[in-house]
Amino acid sequence: MDDSVTEQSYRVTADELRQFIERFERLEAEKRDIAEQQKEVMAEAKGRGYDTKVMRKVVALRKRDKDDIAEEEAVLEMYKEALGM
Repeated sequence: MDDSVTEQSYRVTADELRQFIERFERLEAEKRDIAEQQKEVMAEAKGRGYDTKVMRKVVALRKRDKDDIAEEEAVLEMYKEALGM
């Protein structure tokens, strides 16, 4: 009787594991699709003359806290002044 209970538990666990893996694989596929769409957006922007390197920096900045950005910019300016830049 213990063998059948263990075997049934294993099957349930295997089914659950399979579901997790399949969900993860679907998300991976979605992530690839989104990454491809992002590349297409940047290619279109580049084709219209935008600097995509700067655009990526702007996107990164928009994710950050404004106070952190201001502090970093202040320190950068101080360092540039110290180096005569």
